[in-house]
Amino acid sequence: MASLARASRRIAIISFNSAKAPAVIFAPNAVRGFAASVGPTTGPSARTPSFLSDSSKAAAVFGFAVTGLGVLVGSAVLDGPQMDTAKVREEIEALVEEGHGPLLVRLAWHTSGTFCKMTCTGGSDGATMRFSPESNWGANAGLGLARDLLEPIKSRHPNMSYADMWTLAGCVAIEYMGGPAIPWQKGRSDFPDGSKCPADGRLPDADKGTIGKTVQHIRDIFSRMGFTDKEIVALCGAHALGRCHTDRSGYWGPWTRAETTFSNQYFLELLENTWTLKQWDGPEQFEDPTGELMMLPSDMALIWDKTFRRHVVNYAADEEQFFKDFSKAFAKLVELGVPHLNRKPWYKPWLFLMV
Repeated sequence: MASLARASRRIAIISFNSAKAPAVIFAPNAVRGFAASVGPTTGPSARTPSFLSDSSKAAAVFGFAVTGLGVLVGSAVLDGPQMDTAKVREEIEALVEEGHGPLLVRLAWHTSGTFCKMTCTGGSDGATMRFSPESNWGANAGLGLARDLLEPIKSRHPNMSYADMWTLAGCVAIEYMGGPAIPWQKGRSDFPDGSKCPADGRLPDADKGTIGKTVQHIRDIFSRMGFTDKEIVALCGAHALGRCHTDRSGYWGPWTRAETTFSNQYFLELLENTWTLKQWDGPEQFEDPTGELMMLPSDMALIWDKTFRRHVVNYAADEEQFFKDFSKAFAKLVELGVPHLNRKPWYKPWLFLMV
């Protein structure tokens, strides 16, 4: 496959700790390339701007003083001490370098994708996947590895909640593997036990037996969280990353030949490759003529359904638009269940920089 590369633009990400004190972090200039073999893409570590590197110095941001103690308006301290988010990012990037990026994206997705807008339960707040029964759901098989990978980072940065760290890990992984910068805010809490674990069945299944039922299932799952058809297709584009494992989901194989590169290749494979039903003893899935790539019934639903297909076609033709829409949709996903992150109070004007 021809090598492709594109330098992403430098984007400022305003991030907030659990007390919501701002720390400005600049995303690296990631270079994306396709590779036939599995291996992480590389890129420089994110750096905190020099004007914020010394917590003993204050900098003016829209007339507010940003200090190591928080945000000062006159003499009132609105927020608590900052945490070294830039250092956390660097440590997460090291895991992505080792090839764990797709797993970290899946962790962020699954910890957030349990939200129900009708009951306002589930979502990324609480980090309830630490507890049974959520940790033992079949849909979360294999994610114990992701949680274990992040545990040493959590121990070195105890002031960051698990909920913040898991969602940040997914955002950093996407950026570092060549994808768009994801707006991210700190402020999630960790629940003390599993009493608020959502009901099983809120994450999407790969197959519901028929085309019609599978298409409807996808819409039901995502609309429960508040996503449109366009956002559904954009989020599914994350299947450019990673692969299925028979010991986890029962399915096998990657969606693309560049498992650690974020791109619009998933949509190109859906439209341009030939997909036939795989003949094997496992669950129903589709394979390309080489037998090396696969699609799930839920992936094929995106081209079986007329409305979904229109967005697939658009993203296959325009990667820049896909990146833009994915960034917004993923930022929305990881804030589900944390309503205070979506409010932009007048006394915090830096929040209006979030895109």
